[in-house]
Amino acid sequence: MTAEQLVIVGGDATGMAAASQARRLRRPVELAVTAFERSHFASYSACGIPYWVGGEADGPDALIARTPEEHRARDIDLRMRHEVTELDLERGRVRTRELDNGGRESWTGFDKLVLATGARPRRPDLPGIDAPGVHGVQTLDDGRALLDSLDAAPGRRAVVVGAGYIGVEMAEALIRRDYEVTVLEQSAQPMSTLDPDMGALVHQAMCAMGIETVRGATVTGVLTDGDGRARAVTAEDAEYPADVVVLGLGVRPETTLAAAAGLPLGESGGLLTDLGMRVRGQEHIWAGGDCVEVLDLVSGQLRHIALGTHANKHGQVIGANVGGGYATFPGVVGTAVSKVCDLEIARTGLLERQAHAVGLRFVTVTVEATNRAGYYPGARPMHVKMLAERRTGRLLGVQIVGREGAGKRVDVAAVALTAGMTVEQMTALDLGYAPPFSPVWDPVLVAARKATAAVRDAGA
Repeated sequence: MTAEQLVIVGGDATGMAAASQARRLRRPVELAVTAFERSHFASYSACGIPYWVGGEADGPDALIARTPEEHRARDIDLRMRHEVTELDLERGRVRTRELDNGGRESWTGFDKLVLATGARPRRPDLPGIDAPGVHGVQTLDDGRALLDSLDAAPGRRAVVVGAGYIGVEMAEALIRRDYEVTVLEQSAQPMSTLDPDMGALVHQAMCAMGIETVRGATVTGVLTDGDGRARAVTAEDAEYPADVVVLGLGVRPETTLAAAAGLPLGESGGLLTDLGMRVRGQEHIWAGGDCVEVLDLVSGQLRHIALGTHANKHGQVIGANVGGGYATFPGVVGTAVSKVCDLEIARTGLLERQAHAVGLRFVTVTVEATNRAGYYPGARPMHVKMLAERRTGRLLGVQIVGREGAGKRVDVAAVALTAGMTVEQMTALDLGYAPPFSPVWDPVLVAARKATAAVRDAGA
């Protein structure tokens, strides 16, 4: 019996979840699994890198879920420091280059192919952007390089370019390392994944924490010293001294190989797949993780959302289908949570601009409540913003900014969005209550009540 050949490009969340699930379903004599990973690490938590840099988590070993040796012990041929440089779909093979062996190249044939190539940090084409001391943060190799740079830096001034999730998390990490931190954000408010009014709350909190946050700053380049190392970031007519620069400008799908092979890409550049994560128009090729676009269940549109939660689920679905089973990934509602110091930031569903973009008519409400009963020690303010469709009252989105206990409240809204609930239906949810955890009316339910009234008034 000749085993089918499964080749996986990418050895992190999607790739190794797919490999492991396929191996559970099919024996080595039926399915041979070979995975190629170009970095020094596989099966790791990229989301933990800011906390490793900030000293809250050990690394890199603590961030690794399963070592290459553990994968190999499960009959998965994981080849580290192997970069796939070409997909030959006509002949069913991939070309690889060994990065630590003089660049030796070879071809490996496949019957089934999984693309789990992830995403790459956005790095604008600006003077000095590739200078030593300028870092993107996407892989454990990136995290290690940043830590080495911090140790070698001549001073303790850091500039973070971009105030999205990575930007604010890295700002906190650098504050914890006793750096003076300046965040440069092109938008009017930090956290463009929130509406501006909620982003303003994040800005206020960052300033109170000692993080200088410059809004409306268009970065024009990085200045270097006599050794060629970054010494400052320029933004139009201003100059911000920096001993280290961190890019927090988000990521884009890494689909260079897929594009060269003629595979279908969406507007964001992510691969297009069906519900089983099979690449559209291909019988034996699957893709998942940060290199694909997924269906937004609220808007009905395709989006690129780079999150480890989705990547692991994609891998499970792909592995089941490759292994002879059946599984689907229905889509997402856009849930994300982050923090900067003790401020928790969460959102799910649509922002106002996203709802406008797909032609929805909606109402918005914002409430201020507390994370606990007002009389209980430690009660802190929390802001909840809610969007609901005008005619139907269908929940469209929720944003939450507050202290302890604020962030994970977004999960209630995520479930409601997935279920297609109206805000009026949400008011009857049987949520847990005790003074240490919530007021009698949880802040999410207070927002739902106010949204219900707004929907009724809008229809009057």
